[in-house]
Amino acid sequence: MELLSTFVFAFCMILLVSFPHGSIDPSMAGLAVTYGLNLNARLSRWILSFCKLENKIISIERIYQYSQIPSEAPSIIENLRPPSSWPENGTIELVDLKVRYGENLPVVLHGVSCAFPGGMKIGIVGRTGSGKSTLIQALFRLIEPAGGRIIIDNIDISTIGLHDLRSRLSIIPQDPTLFEGTIRGNLDPLEEHSDHDIWEALEKSQLGDIVRDKDLKLDTPVLENGDNWSVGQRQLVSLGRALLKQARILVLDEATASVDTATDNLIQKIIRTEFKNCTVCTIAHRIPTVIDSDLVLVLSDGRVAEFDTPQRLLEDKSSMFLKLVTEYSSRSSGIPEF
Repeated sequence: MELLSTFVFAFCMILLVSFPHGSIDPSMAGLAVTYGLNLNARLSRWILSFCKLENKIISIERIYQYSQIPSEAPSIIENLRPPSSWPENGTIELVDLKVRYGENLPVVLHGVSCAFPGGMKIGIVGRTGSGKSTLIQALFRLIEPAGGRIIIDNIDISTIGLHDLRSRLSIIPQDPTLFEGTIRGNLDPLEEHSDHDIWEALEKSQLGDIVRDKDLKLDTPVLENGDNWSVGQRQLVSLGRALLKQARILVLDEATASVDTATDNLIQKIIRTEFKNCTVCTIAHRIPTVIDSDLVLVLSDGRVAEFDTPQRLLEDKSSMFLKLVTEYSSRSSGIPEF
């Protein structure tokens, strides 16, 4: 830009000199030279202003795009609220469920149909991209189905408010979220439980001694994202939340994929003991995690490939589940042979 300004200024000087003597008023020529000396700074300011304007236009475009995003369903639908005891059994029925992430995007789940009996432990496995996490997102209505239904204890979840649905389910995600605050605030953010209940949940999740050794006990500070707690401890805090909530349906979305084997075994032991009467849906990264499940759902390319007890699937030599177990065993050490 400076080079361009120099060329323009030089051209103007040559043009002034080339005019016949007396054809241009000297005062006007001096004014032109004065403005020419400031040409570089003026052009720089113009370009800077143009760039700022362009950035602000991008912000307007983003605001417009956000305004076009469809709103979520209502939190509460007064005339369609489920009973306070719902769900009582925790039965989940998937009826010809189809899910896509956008109107013009391909279908991710292709007519998934199966039923999870209440109080049973369900393992959900499959290769990457098979639709495991999409199924869980549909269960929490983070994505609205493109077709089909999800029925929990005889209630179609698409007919009730999001708050009434999500407040009755519990989930332990792969990457647990801790908020800046205290242990009490992270376990009971809505302040619905007594300190006795919180301590009981901490004891069951094997965090009681750790928190008790802290000077501030339940008021022990938690940094943003739980940076002052280990990954395993953050996962146990998420487990403590689920214990406090006491929902009839618990979802584990590869909850132990980021923790060591000892923590994995500890979490599985707590779940088997404390959630024995709940419906537990486990998306498994470590295949042995679902070996002791009551039923195993195997997804492949968004379709139900297999759905049976793990024992029967392991006895079937052509079973996809058996192939997944064999592949995992070959990659890992210390995995029992099947």
